[in-house]
Amino acid sequence: MADHGPNPYVVDIEKATLDNEAFRDTLWTGKNLQLTVMTIPAGGEIGAEIHDDHDQFLRLEEGELVAKIGASEDDLDIDQAVGADWAAFVPAGKWHNFVNESDKPAKLYSIYAPAEHKPGTRHETKADADNDPHETDAV
Repeated sequence: MADHGPNPYVVDIEKATLDNEAFRDTLWTGKNLQLTVMTIPAGGEIGAEIHDDHDQFLRLEEGELVAKIGASEDDLDIDQAVGADWAAFVPAGKWHNFVNESDKPAKLYSIYAPAEHKPGTRHETKADADNDPHETDAV
Protein backbone atom coordinates (compact mmCIF):
# COMPACT_ATOMS: atom_id res chain seq x y z
CA MET A 1 0.00 0.00 0.00
CA ALA A 2 1.02 3.61 -0.35
CA ASP A 3 1.63 6.06 2.49
CA HIS A 4 -1.45 8.28 2.42
CA GLY A 5 -0.16 10.92 4.82
CA PRO A 6 -0.25 13.66 5.62
CA ASN A 7 -3.62 13.86 3.86
CA PRO A 8 -6.82 12.95 5.70
CA TYR A 9 -7.29 9.18 5.54
CA VAL A 10 -9.81 6.58 6.64
CA VAL A 11 -9.11 2.85 6.54
CA ASP A 12 -10.61 -0.46 7.58
CA ILE A 13 -7.63 -1.07 9.86
CA GLU A 14 -8.50 -4.70 10.56
CA LYS A 15 -8.72 -5.55 6.84
CA ALA A 16 -5.54 -3.61 6.02
CA THR A 17 -3.69 -5.41 8.81
CA LEU A 18 -4.93 -8.88 7.90
CA ASP A 19 -4.29 -8.33 4.17
CA ASN A 20 -0.70 -7.17 4.75
CA GLU A 21 1.99 -9.74 3.91
CA ALA A 22 5.05 -7.49 4.38
CA PHE A 23 7.09 -7.36 7.56
CA ARG A 24 6.30 -3.63 7.73
CA ASP A 25 4.28 -1.28 5.54
CA THR A 26 3.69 2.37 6.38
CA LEU A 27 0.10 3.40 5.63
CA TRP A 28 0.04 6.94 6.98
CA THR A 29 2.65 9.43 8.16
CA GLY A 30 1.67 12.80 9.59
CA LYS A 31 3.46 15.52 11.49
CA ASN A 32 2.99 13.86 14.90
CA LEU A 33 1.78 10.32 14.21
CA GLN A 34 2.47 7.30 12.00
CA LEU A 35 0.57 4.08 11.22
CA THR A 36 2.29 0.89 10.11
CA VAL A 37 0.97 -2.64 9.57
CA MET A 38 3.20 -5.64 10.24
CA THR A 39 3.35 -9.40 9.71
CA ILE A 40 5.71 -11.25 12.04
CA PRO A 41 6.37 -14.74 10.63
CA ALA A 42 6.32 -17.88 12.76
CA GLY A 43 9.53 -17.94 14.78
CA GLY A 44 10.19 -14.27 14.00
CA GLU A 45 10.30 -11.10 16.03
CA ILE A 46 9.95 -7.37 15.65
CA GLY A 47 13.45 -6.98 17.06
CA ALA A 48 14.71 -5.43 20.27
CA GLU A 49 14.63 -1.64 20.19
CA ILE A 50 14.24 1.54 22.19
CA HIS A 51 12.56 4.72 20.95
CA ASP A 52 13.95 7.51 23.13
CA ASP A 53 11.68 10.26 21.86
CA HIS A 54 8.30 8.70 21.17
CA ASP A 55 5.61 6.39 22.39
CA GLN A 56 4.25 3.36 20.52
CA PHE A 57 0.88 1.60 20.47
CA LEU A 58 0.59 -1.91 19.01
CA ARG A 59 -2.58 -3.95 18.45
CA LEU A 60 -2.49 -7.61 17.53
CA GLU A 61 -5.26 -8.54 15.09
CA GLU A 62 -4.32 -12.17 14.47
CA GLY A 63 -1.87 -14.68 15.93
CA GLU A 64 0.17 -14.78 19.12
CA LEU A 65 3.22 -12.89 20.34
CA VAL A 66 5.25 -12.64 23.52
CA ALA A 67 5.35 -8.98 24.59
CA LYS A 68 8.60 -8.00 26.32
CA ILE A 69 8.82 -4.44 27.66
CA GLY A 70 11.10 -2.96 30.30
CA ALA A 71 14.19 -0.98 31.17
CA SER A 72 16.36 -3.60 29.44
CA GLU A 73 16.21 -7.16 28.14
CA ASP A 74 17.10 -8.34 31.64
CA ASP A 75 14.77 -5.94 33.51
CA LEU A 76 11.27 -6.50 32.12
CA ASP A 77 8.04 -4.97 33.41
CA ILE A 78 6.09 -7.16 30.97
CA ASP A 79 6.96 -10.62 29.65
CA GLN A 80 3.58 -11.95 28.58
CA ALA A 81 1.95 -13.97 25.83
CA VAL A 82 -0.72 -11.96 24.00
CA GLY A 83 -3.22 -12.91 21.32
CA ALA A 84 -5.67 -11.36 18.90
CA ASP A 85 -7.36 -8.17 20.12
CA TRP A 86 -4.63 -7.40 22.67
CA ALA A 87 -2.93 -4.00 22.69
CA ALA A 88 0.43 -2.90 24.08
CA PHE A 89 1.58 0.58 25.02
CA VAL A 90 5.33 1.20 24.95
CA PRO A 91 6.45 4.45 26.60
CA ALA A 92 9.36 6.40 25.18
CA GLY A 93 12.67 5.15 26.51
CA LYS A 94 11.55 1.57 27.21
CA TRP A 95 13.30 -1.44 25.70
CA HIS A 96 10.85 -3.71 23.87
CA ASN A 97 10.49 -6.69 21.60
CA PHE A 98 7.57 -8.80 20.38
CA VAL A 99 8.42 -12.41 19.58
CA ASN A 100 6.35 -14.91 17.61
CA GLU A 101 6.94 -18.30 19.22
CA SER A 102 3.96 -19.87 17.41
CA ASP A 103 3.80 -21.73 14.10
CA LYS A 104 1.55 -19.10 12.41
CA PRO A 105 2.18 -15.49 11.36
CA ALA A 106 1.13 -12.67 13.68
CA LYS A 107 -0.57 -9.61 12.18
CA LEU A 108 -0.58 -6.28 13.95
CA TYR A 109 -0.63 -2.57 13.47
CA SER A 110 1.53 -0.03 15.22
CA ILE A 111 1.04 3.67 15.84
CA TYR A 112 4.08 5.81 16.61
CA ALA A 113 3.88 9.32 18.05
CA PRO A 114 5.83 11.00 16.55
CA ALA A 115 6.72 9.01 13.41
CA GLU A 116 9.51 6.43 13.63
CA HIS A 117 10.03 5.51 9.98
CA LYS A 118 10.66 7.50 6.83
CA PRO A 119 7.29 8.17 5.08
CA GLY A 120 6.45 5.37 2.66
CA THR A 121 8.74 2.83 4.34
CA ARG A 122 8.02 -0.75 3.27
CA HIS A 123 10.09 -3.75 4.35
CA GLU A 124 9.13 -7.07 2.79
CA THR A 125 11.15 -8.95 5.44
CA LYS A 126 12.85 -8.27 8.77
CA ALA A 127 16.17 -8.65 6.96
CA ASP A 128 15.12 -5.74 4.72
CA ALA A 129 14.37 -3.68 7.83
CA ASP A 130 17.66 -4.66 9.48
CA ASN A 131 19.58 -3.60 6.36
CA ASP A 132 17.72 -0.30 5.85
CA PRO A 133 20.14 2.57 6.59
CA HIS A 134 17.17 4.69 7.78
CA GLU A 135 16.48 2.19 10.58
CA THR A 136 19.12 3.35 13.04
CA ASP A 137 17.40 2.92 16.41
CA ALA A 138 17.50 -0.86 16.83
CA VAL A 139 19.37 -2.07 19.89
